[in-house]
Amino acid sequence: QVQLVESGGGSVQAGGSLRLSCEASGYVSLCMGWFRQAPGKEREGVATIYAAGGSTYYADSVKGRFTISQNNTNTKNTLYLEMNSLKPEDTAIYYCASDPAYGAVWYGPCSTAYEYNYWGQGTQVTVSS
Repeated sequence: QVQLVESGGGSVQAGGSLRLSCEASGYVSLCMGWFRQAPGKEREGVATIYAAGGSTYYADSVKGRFTISQNNTNTKNTLYLEMNSLKPEDTAIYYCASDPAYGAVWYGPCSTAYEYNYWGQGTQVTVSS
């Protein structure tokens, strides 16, 4: 049973920073990522990281401002999202996800285009202007 627990959300002013964490237990896929959903909008893939090689993907809207990383040990797997120069449009619930559901179409090993099998409960990020 995979469990993902996010933390680190909060309220900041524009230009500020936050660091989100996601603690993963159980079987953890090589691919993990962060998604977000703002009120009235569709869910958006923010960033992913592929543990085999460490390749990363970022949405254009966060490139240069957000950094995804992970720390995997024998006993704990933690995914991070460092968010700098935050903007009001970054306001959303941020979700940690793992284990892409690969199907007939190959988008790459760690694309946000896939549905993901495991999700955390989400953490709210609010950026005020």
